[in-house]
Amino acid sequence: MDVSQAIAERRSIRKYQDKPLPDEVVRQILEAATLAPSGKNSQPWRFYVVREDKRAEMVRVMREGLAHAQEAGVPLGSAEWTARIMERTPVTVFIFNGNAPLDARPEELGAMLGGVVAVQAIGAAIQNMLLAAHELGVGSLWICDVFYAYQELIEWLGETHQMIAAVSFGYPDESPGPRPRKTVDELTTWV
Repeated sequence: MDVSQAIAERRSIRKYQDKPLPDEVVRQILEAATLAPSGKNSQPWRFYVVREDKRAEMVRVMREGLAHAQEAGVPLGSAEWTARIMERTPVTVFIFNGNAPLDARPEELGAMLGGVVAVQAIGAAIQNMLLAAHELGVGSLWICDVFYAYQELIEWLGETHQMIAAVSFGYPDESPGPRPRKTVDELTTWV
């Protein structure tokens, strides 16, 4: 499979087979992430891999965070549906910005190593993960609904840095078609 094919065929998967994902497959996906470009080669990404044995605990913590958010009047959108997906996913990887401590003020981070450039690099690392997973026959779902349970999840993981996202991985139990996309001409201004 070439890169163009992987980009064109990759889909967000929300239904997974009840089949464990071997650690060596997860390691291959993480190794692809570490090959992403980063400003000044800072490699800001840090990963927490949550496997089947800790999945119920992760989802319990996620739901506690959702309950707190709901009590505070925050509209949760699809967050409960995401928790149900995470409940049935063999592996969820939490991705952190190792250059951004939780207590750092934005002006202390600067644009380069802890701020915007680091987040861009982590986005590239996540995209590498998604494409590598697809090539290996593994489905994936980039999850940002974890932000509704941000504090609860980082405390559960014992992390002291900024959480960027989570990605769930497993063998797909669905084959969704492509989603509508705008054309390049709709999105591009040539100068």
